[in-house]
Amino acid sequence: MPLVHETDYGTPASTSETMVTLTIDGNQVTVPEGTSIMRASMDAGIEIPKLCATDMMEAFGSCRLCLVEVQGRAGMPASCTTPVAPDMVVSTQTNRLKDVRRGVMELYISDHPLDCLTCAANGDCELQDMAGAVGLRDVRYGYDGDNHVTARNNGDLNLKWAPKDESNPYFTFDPAKCIVCSRCVRACEEVQGTFALTIEGRGFDSRVSAGMHEDFVSSECVSCGACVQACPTATLTEKSVIEIGQPEHSVVTTCAYCGVGCSFKAEMRGEELVRMVPWKDGQANRGHSCVKGRFAYGYSSHKDRILNPMIRDKITDPWREVTWDEAFGHVASEFRRLQYQYGRDSVGGITSSRCTNEETYLVQKLVRAGFRNNNVDTCARVCHSPTGYGLGQAFGTSAGTQNFDSIEQSDVVVIIGANPTDGHPVFASRLKKRLRQGAKLIVIDPRRTDIVRSPHVEASYHLPLKPGTNVAILTSLAHVIVTEGLFNEAFIRERCDWSEFEDWASFVAEPHHSPEASEKFTGVPPDLVRGAARLYATGGNGAIYYGLGVTEHSQGSTTVMAIANLAMVTGNIGRAGVGVNPLRGQNNVQGSCDMGSFPHELPGYRHISDDATRDIFEKLWGVKISNEPGLRIPNMLDAAVDGTFKGLYVQGEDILQSDPDTKHVAAGLAAMECVVVHDLFLNETANYAHVFLPGSSFLEKDGTFTNAERRINRVRKVMSPKNGYADWEVTQKMAQAMGLAWNYTHPSEIMDEIAATTPSFALVSYDYLDKMGSVQWPCNEAHPQGSPIMHVDGFVRGKGKFIRTEYVATDERTGPRFPLLLTTGRILSQYNVGAQTRRTENVIWHSEDRLEIHAHDAEQRGIRDGDWVKLMSRSGDTALRALITDRVAPGVVYTTFHHPDTQANVITTDFSDWATNCPEYKVTAVQVSPSNGPSDWQRDYDEQARQSRRIVGKLEPAE
Repeated sequence: MPLVHETDYGTPASTSETMVTLTIDGNQVTVPEGTSIMRASMDAGIEIPKLCATDMMEAFGSCRLCLVEVQGRAGMPASCTTPVAPDMVVSTQTNRLKDVRRGVMELYISDHPLDCLTCAANGDCELQDMAGAVGLRDVRYGYDGDNHVTARNNGDLNLKWAPKDESNPYFTFDPAKCIVCSRCVRACEEVQGTFALTIEGRGFDSRVSAGMHEDFVSSECVSCGACVQACPTATLTEKSVIEIGQPEHSVVTTCAYCGVGCSFKAEMRGEELVRMVPWKDGQANRGHSCVKGRFAYGYSSHKDRILNPMIRDKITDPWREVTWDEAFGHVASEFRRLQYQYGRDSVGGITSSRCTNEETYLVQKLVRAGFRNNNVDTCARVCHSPTGYGLGQAFGTSAGTQNFDSIEQSDVVVIIGANPTDGHPVFASRLKKRLRQGAKLIVIDPRRTDIVRSPHVEASYHLPLKPGTNVAILTSLAHVIVTEGLFNEAFIRERCDWSEFEDWASFVAEPHHSPEASEKFTGVPPDLVRGAARLYATGGNGAIYYGLGVTEHSQGSTTVMAIANLAMVTGNIGRAGVGVNPLRGQNNVQGSCDMGSFPHELPGYRHISDDATRDIFEKLWGVKISNEPGLRIPNMLDAAVDGTFKGLYVQGEDILQSDPDTKHVAAGLAAMECVVVHDLFLNETANYAHVFLPGSSFLEKDGTFTNAERRINRVRKVMSPKNGYADWEVTQKMAQAMGLAWNYTHPSEIMDEIAATTPSFALVSYDYLDKMGSVQWPCNEAHPQGSPIMHVDGFVRGKGKFIRTEYVATDERTGPRFPLLLTTGRILSQYNVGAQTRRTENVIWHSEDRLEIHAHDAEQRGIRDGDWVKLMSRSGDTALRALITDRVAPGVVYTTFHHPDTQANVITTDFSDWATNCPEYKVTAVQVSPSNGPSDWQRDYDEQARQSRRIVGKLEPAE
C-alpha cells in the first residue's frame, strides 16, 4: 500500500468556460482561459521546476525557478504568473533556461544547511527534488560570507542566525532552513485567513516571522497546519515526522471532530500514525484543516484508553476486567432480567454522533429488534433536533440545503447563533476568503465572535441581541422585508403557497413586530435591524448559516422556521450561493439523525407510525416493530427517577457532562440498575455505569460519516482496533448474545442494508463512494450523482410553507437573585465535552473553562481578571476563573463546557424546545460572585468520580 500521491499543478485551476489552445514543447494543449503556463504544462505532462508555487494559493513568482521562454516575447517570464494565450508557443527546457535555473538553485543552496542525510524532510524535500531536477552538481559559494545557517561565522556570533522555534507542540520552525519562498505566509493569508505570519526585513535579511517577532505559540497562529503543509523544505516540520520518520503508506479517511467532515490522508509507518495531511480532493475541506483534525489525534493512543471490558455490581464498587464473552453475556442477562421484571419499555439505547452511520444504524436496530421498543435517542436531541423539525415543516427535509462550495458564490452571508472560527474553522476559512473578495456579512449573536472583526474581515452588521430573543429579531427582519416591499414575489408565487404567504406577511407586518417595537426584547437598535434586512434582501445571493445558538432554546424550532421564512421570502433557495445551512457540531450528527436515532422515526426520517415503512423493516429484520414512539433522553431520565426505566446502552456519548441539569442526569443514571457505557475512556457517564465496553477510534474502523452538507464520506481503517473490535462488531456481538441472528462481516454490508431500506441512500455503497469520492444525499435513481444543492426545481414537500413565528419569552427569567444571563459555546482548540482534545497537547491553549464577563459587571461585583468566581443558577452552582472582556455585553456572561471539573451544565436548567425537547443551554439566569476556589459540589463530584474510576481486578494474559 503506497503513499497516496497528489499532483501539485502549481497554480489554482481557472473557472473560465472559454478555452485556449497553445503549444508547449511541441505539444498542443487546450485549457481554460486564465490558466497559467505552469498549470497548462502539468496538464500536458510537463513538470516545470518550482519552489514558491503551489496550487493551493495564487501565483507569486518569487523563486524564479519556473522561468520559460515564449516565442515572440523578450526575456524569460515566470510560468506561474504568466497566463496562457491563444496560439502561444512555449519552451520549458532550453540551454539558456537550464543555466539560469542552475544559477538560481546554486544561490538557494549556498544559504541552506547541507545536512540532508539527517534532515527530517529527507525524501520529502522539494528543494532537494528541484536541485536534482535542474541538474545542480556544484555550489561555488560557501558559508564564509553572510549566511543564516551557522550560529557562528568565522568564530564570531552570527546575528543573522536564529534558533529553532519549538514552542508549538505539534511542529518546529527552523529559520536556518528557510528559503523565504513565502509559501507559509501566503498559506496563512489565503488559505487560513489568519494573517499570523509575515516576512520581516529586506533582501538578504528577510525572514519569516510569527506575529511581531514572537514565537509561534505566542502569536496569532491557530496551528491549522497550512504553513507546515505548504513549506517546501524542513523549515516547518511536524514533530511526529522528526520523531518517527517519513511515512511509507497512507489511507484516505475522514476527520472525527466537527460537522465539516474534512478528508485526510492518514500517513503511516506500519501501524503507527505519522501525521494527518488534509486531502486536496476532499470536497468539504479542499485540502485545508484545523488544529484538531490536523494534529489532535493523540487521544487514540492515550494511556487513559480502556482496552478491556469491565463490570461491577454497584456504582460504588471498583471495576474489574472481564473477557468480552463475559461482558456480552452479563449485558444480555441483565437486560433480559430488567425487561422481565419491569416490562419491555424499561430499557433503551443512545446512539452516538461520533460513531459511523453503520454503527448508529445497528444501535437503533438493536433497540427496535432486540429490546423490541423505540426507546432510542441521540445527542442530536440536545443540539440540532429543532433543525430536523423546523426545516422538515418548511421545506420537507431535515437537513441543510447547500454544499460548502456554495459559499464561493454568496454575496451576503448571515451567521446566527454560530461561531464558525471556533466550531467549524475550515468552513470559516472558506467564508473569510469569500468575505475578503467582497461578500458582505451579517452576524446575529449576543457575543462578539472572531468572525465579526478579524484581519481583513469585518461584519457589515453585528446584531448583539439579548440571549433568548432569536425569534423576535428574525420576525423583525421579516417585518422590514415585507413592509418595504423587498420580497421576491415571483419566487413565492412559483415555489410557495401564496395564501400561506399572505397570512404570514400580514402577521409579520403587524406594528408590534417592527424593529422599533422589538428593541425592548432584543436590545438591538432598530437602524441596525433595518440595515441588515435591506442588505440580505437586496444584496444578491443571500446565505444563512446557523448553529446551536439557534436550536438550543425553548423556541429553537420556531427560530429554524423563522430562518426558513427569510430564505423563502427573498427567494434565496435552490441555487448556488444561497440557502439555509445548519452547522452541525459533531462529525456525524447529520448521519445519526439520518439513521433513525430518534424514538419517533425510522431511518430516512419516516415516522414510526407509518405502516408501509415499518413493513419494510419488519420483513427484513423478522420482528414486529412497535408503532408507538419511544422515550427521548429527558423522558428516560424522568422515568428512571420514577422507577420505571432501568437499563441503558450508551454508545459514544457522555450525557452526564453534555446534557443539561447535571444533577437530574446523575439522579436518573443512579436510579438505573444496568447502565452500559461503550466508549474510549471512562467518561463522566461511566461514573454511574455497571458495564464498560471499550470503544474504537475512527482510525480503527471502516464506515461512513455524513457531514453538515449531507455529504457521505468514507471512514477507512488505518490500524487494528486496540481493544480488539470495531464498535459495530461490539454492538453485533451484544445483539448475538441477546439472541439476534446478525452475521455482518464488514460495515459495507450494513450500508447495503441502509441503502435497501432508505430511499435517500438508495445508490450508496462503498464501491460507489470509492468511485465518486463522496456523495450528498439524496443519492438515488432520481439523483444518481447525489444532491449538492437541495430544492432546485421545487421543495421536497411540494410548496414551501410559511409559518407564523410569534415570539414567546422563555420561562427562564432574570431577576434580583439571578440578574445575569449565561450563554455557552465552544473554543477552537477543544471539542464538545473535551474527552478527546483534553487528552492531546491542545490543552496548552485551553486548560480550563473560563467565565467571560463584561468589565462593568465585574467591577460591580469586585471581580478582577483571573479571580475565582461562583456561578449560581436555580439549578446549581459551580466555580471557575473569570475572564474580563468586551466580547459580551453587560448583563451577559459566557463560558465553555469542555472540562468536567467545571461541569457548566450543573448550572443549566431543564427548560427545552417546545417541539423537540432540545435543552435551552443558551439562556440561563445566573448570579456571579467572588469565590475562593472550587465549590463544595465540585469537590464532592471530583471525589465521587475518583472513587468510581478504581480498577482492581485486572485480566491476566494467558500463559
